Amino acid sequence: MSEYDYVIVGGGMVADNAAKGIREHDENGTILVVGSDVDGPYTRPALSKKLWTDAEFTTDEVPLGTEETGATLVLSTTVTSIDRDARTVTTDKGDTHHYGSLLLATGATPTTLDLRPSERVVYFRTFADYRRLRALATEGTHIVVVGGGYIGTEIAAALAQNKVTVTLVSSDDVVGGHMFPADLASVFQQDFEDHGVTVRTGVKVDSGAQHGNAVSLTLSDGSTIDADAVVFGLGVTPNTDLAEQSGLDVDNGIVVDEFLRTADEHVYAAGDVANYPDAILGRRRIEHVDNANSMGKTVGKIMAGSTEPYTYTPYFYSDVFDNGYQAVGTMSTDLRTVEDWKTPGKEGVVYYLDDDSVLRGVLMWNVWEGLDTAREMLKSGEKRDDESLLGAI
Repeated sequence: MSEYDYVIVGGGMVADNAAKGIREHDENGTILVVGSDVDGPYTRPALSKKLWTDAEFTTDEVPLGTEETGATLVLSTTVTSIDRDARTVTTDKGDTHHYGSLLLATGATPTTLDLRPSERVVYFRTFADYRRLRALATEGTHIVVVGGGYIGTEIAAALAQNKVTVTLVSSDDVVGGHMFPADLASVFQQDFEDHGVTVRTGVKVDSGAQHGNAVSLTLSDGSTIDADAVVFGLGVTPNTDLAEQSGLDVDNGIVVDEFLRTADEHVYAAGDVANYPDAILGRRRIEHVDNANSMGKTVGKIMAGSTEPYTYTPYFYSDVFDNGYQAVGTMSTDLRTVEDWKTPGKEGVVYYLDDDSVLRGVLMWNVWEGLDTAREMLKSGEKRDDESLLGAI
């Protein structure tokens, strides 16, 4: 059995940031990172953004260089159990490691259908998925993208910009309709159509089958689509099994306090898998990269002795064709929206309010300043009349 001061389960961006956070407070402590991915930690947003749209950004720039912290990286390996009394983890390779502090950064698993993943069926999540999709994405190839959320829309746009024939399938009546007010969603969908994407809305995939080098999908309206490949972006489920098996509190993620610590003082959780008390927005679980970076760095510092809690409220962002947005809080059309456009559909801010007229989310469309202002507005918890929001950012 090997012994480490810090064991990190999960090999993503949280693990990289945690290792670097540890090193800010502890130069010599031993660190073990155990990840099921075949690759060491890498910058995940590039997989659906810059690798497709920036010719100067190459795959060599994707790895994060976690090994520079001196951490031991064990890849293609899954931790199968935790013994919290003995403070050990055991892997599927039969190895047991003792920890001083343990970080669960186990991330999330893509939602899948009955259609099994293959070279032509990709549930997009990892660097390996990118490599597989990139090999398929030749000019004129027909690829179906299923899912109208962040990953689905980014991948559909990326493929279209690389001369791939793209069909985008979304359960929304209009692409982005679950997030954007009606007029903006209409503009958003039109952008795909203007770039040659065939858009199928208001339908889901009921079933699918692969036949040699072709994939056939049957949609909920009874129609079928034949293509060379399919990419799914249907959301994710947090990987909480390990925490549950070891008796930790799980509720839509691993429950942690403001120090990202579970009920076990030696066990922490961060990133996609952590249900934490956001200082502004209240208890929640966030899957975006800004949270992975900031929470990962903070939990590393705390594990190594910092007494500063995690008080940062992360934002999220997306880039699709020539448009981009950033947002903080809840972005859902289940809430009432107030729109403040400098140029309708091109540059402006959308505010999301609950039934009591309290601000719950802020979307900045092609507006790249104002995040701190948005956070302060959300923090106040005040009722807002519509006029007071106009020009606030």
